[in-house]
Amino acid sequence: MSSSLRIGIVAPPWLPVPPRAYGGTEAFIDVLARGLQAEGHEVTLFTTGDATCKVPRRSCFRSAIGIASGTSAHESRHVVEAYEALVGADVIHDHTVVGPLYARSLHGWPVVTTNHGPFDDVLTPVYRALQRRIPVVAISHHQASTARGLTPAAVIHHGLELGRFPVGSGQGGYAAFLGRMHPDKGVDLAIKAARSAGMPLRIAAKMSEPLEKEYFASIIRPMLGADVEFLGEVGFADKTRLLGEAACLLNPIRWAEPFGLVMAEALACGTPVVTTARGSAPEIVEHNKTGFLCRGERSLVHGLERAGELRRADCRSAAEERFSAERMVREYLAVYEKAITPLPESAEISAA
Repeated sequence: MSSSLRIGIVAPPWLPVPPRAYGGTEAFIDVLARGLQAEGHEVTLFTTGDATCKVPRRSCFRSAIGIASGTSAHESRHVVEAYEALVGADVIHDHTVVGPLYARSLHGWPVVTTNHGPFDDVLTPVYRALQRRIPVVAISHHQASTARGLTPAAVIHHGLELGRFPVGSGQGGYAAFLGRMHPDKGVDLAIKAARSAGMPLRIAAKMSEPLEKEYFASIIRPMLGADVEFLGEVGFADKTRLLGEAACLLNPIRWAEPFGLVMAEALACGTPVVTTARGSAPEIVEHNKTGFLCRGERSLVHGLERAGELRRADCRSAAEERFSAERMVREYLAVYEKAITPLPESAEISAA
């Protein structure tokens, strides 16, 4: 794109941008906003008052609402004030659910949205209603394949600022788990597989919602021991250190995750990924080269036992080739340009 754009970005109000610790969507928005600015575009981020993303910011809430305590009323106020604050933008990239629905009443304003969740029975009808006027971006090909009656405008994998991810030695002698303390993330399965493989496990996990706390108290805490350590929620520096020194990232997800950012982060640190072959995992991990795509506990154990055979340089190269921030920014700019370009009159008539 030759000319500079005025780009408004609307983040959800639940967590600050970037997140202090866990928060995949907010980490992605931070990288995207700064990447667009680095390319010479005028970026304004509507987020919460405690955000620290280094682009011009606007907000209505002084601090993040919190995932557990947020309501649709909070999101609605956040969205209405966001669109008022971003008047004059060439395009708005909205990462909320309510915002694109509100934008449908604002005729002629180019808006793009990214679905960061599954195309399930709840979200799919929402995005299906949006797609005629608002481009919907998917974050993996698997996620896009589940969008019944909807054709995403693009599939764009998340990107990373690779310079912030040092390649570690992998000599820590442990497997790392990084994510949410949730049954879908398979923390209990990770413990069982690591014990069966005789490999210590270090668990760094967000635990703030009631279900997360209940799962930890009833299932995970009794499984902890000298070989399984719970670190709590970790910040960026501790995260990269944990990943870089790990023999592998152990990621035994039980659900079709739309995009597993932690897997790309592990590869950036030169760390192979042992994961279940669900959702976006086969798009991120190359079996027998940058990790192992597993089916069942026995397969996970086998992957743990073989993780040391994989070349860390191959993992880093995969991240550089496929998960850079620069590639992600280019692909989103192409979507913005298409959203801004008016349709030919004949196309408008046929789409009506």
